[in-house]
Amino acid sequence: MLNIILFGPPGAGKGTQSAKLIEKYNLTHLSTGDVFRYNMKNDTELGVLAKSFIDKGELVPDEVTNNMVKDFVARNMNENGFIFDGYPRTIAQGGALNDTLSELDQEVSMMIALEVDEDELVKRLLERGKTSGRVDDQNEDTIRNRFRVYEEETSPLAEFYSDQEKYVGVHGMGSIEDIFERLSHAIDSKTQSESE
Repeated sequence: MLNIILFGPPGAGKGTQSAKLIEKYNLTHLSTGDVFRYNMKNDTELGVLAKSFIDKGELVPDEVTNNMVKDFVARNMNENGFIFDGYPRTIAQGGALNDTLSELDQEVSMMIALEVDEDELVKRLLERGKTSGRVDDQNEDTIRNRFRVYEEETSPLAEFYSDQEKYVGVHGMGSIEDIFERLSHAIDSKTQSESE
């Protein structure tokens, strides 16, 4: 199985690239946003619990998020694997994901980070903000603050997966096809070296 964590700052093109990777490698997409919506819409025990925090304007605790992910993985086992999008965000979540997968005799294959210059990302997001209607894409200060938060959250995770020799940085500038080719090459190289 191929279990890929796709990382990158806002505007790096994760959504576009994960859709292409899912199609090429026949993977199941796990987006925490979708998992949250599913649980809340269906009033699952975890969904009700998550909503109680969200309604108070609080962050949903890791334990609740981790349990939702664990439930999703168990319900959507696919012989090819998963793309994790937006999860894990913290080292604690990374540890929980490792535990969840190891209970199923699986592991994270790799964490791929799309590396894009911040000024380029600001340009992309401001452009997207003109058509997306997303307020957080329309103000440069807000955008740059999102990058700071991303850096603070993600740097430790990059190190966490580097220590496990699973971190791969991929240059995220250029055409969608060029970036996709680089991602595919990184995945194919990793899977090839493991099968030798």
